[in-house]
Amino acid sequence: MKFRVSAVQYHLHTISSFEEFANQVTHYIKTAAEFKSDFVLFPEFFTTQLLSIPQENGSQTINDLPKYTKSYYDLFQNLAKEYDMHIIGGTHVIQKEGRLYNVAHLFYPDGRIGEQAKLHMTPTEVEEWELTPGDSLRIFETEKGRIALLTCYDIEFPEVVRMVRGMGADVVFCPSCTDDRHGFHRVRYTCHARTIENQVYVVTTGTVGSLPTVDFMRGNFGQAAVITPNDVPFPQHGIMAEGEMNNDMIITADLDLSLLYDVRLNGSVTTWRDRRFDLYPNVCVNTMEEEDNLTEKDLVRDVQKTTLSFS
Repeated sequence: MKFRVSAVQYHLHTISSFEEFANQVTHYIKTAAEFKSDFVLFPEFFTTQLLSIPQENGSQTINDLPKYTKSYYDLFQNLAKEYDMHIIGGTHVIQKEGRLYNVAHLFYPDGRIGEQAKLHMTPTEVEEWELTPGDSLRIFETEKGRIALLTCYDIEFPEVVRMVRGMGADVVFCPSCTDDRHGFHRVRYTCHARTIENQVYVVTTGTVGSLPTVDFMRGNFGQAAVITPNDVPFPQHGIMAEGEMNNDMIITADLDLSLLYDVRLNGSVTTWRDRRFDLYPNVCVNTMEEEDNLTEKDLVRDVQKTTLSFS
């Protein structure tokens, strides 16, 4: 299976209306469509741009983001249908039962919406924004294969990526938002580690630009990348494509899932197959028996369970 992915280095700047936001989003989608992309990824927290819209009663806060949820859904649902594209609409803060969640959204071409709440909260998300962590992990079935959505800090926890790989995901989309080089490189380096450990693709991107009137969004440091395992036939440095740091742009690359299946069986190293469950526990959902006798069919085979609840 082959398909094309794009990732947006979304430029944050002050806007005056939702229409301006919609026009900027549509510009990126049209660009991805011109490249005939099957998937396009937006960054984490990019909808905080809506908080820069002037209000008569003063500035907006993170608590105001949920009021834009319906408009956000309508915009991305319509674009996914119009351009026959899977859109990972970055993350958007939604409200459920009085609590705020930072949720990654997958908009299908047929109008469906998939959700994955961020599982691990950074200190700012907890102390300043009072966001609630998600309590379930899922993968998403698409006509191109199984994917996972793990947001920024989530990618820094290897157990979670092990679990989605065990559930059958071959591609992890990682929307991110980091405000300096330290945060950026934490996410970027761990994305590389996850591709090596699990022999998967990781597609990541972040916000660029600044929102002078929005707390904790005044500085952004980001770069999009499509990251591969470090093995033949992939690039030696494990980077299939990457953007220019902190620039307003979009990157595009082709993913070939058959290459992943091949390196899991015949690579220079076979990290997914060579896990030592006699030494440490298997955190994966898919516990295959007789690991030493795996065939290509076994490695391609996925479990039926696509959602795990931690509650």
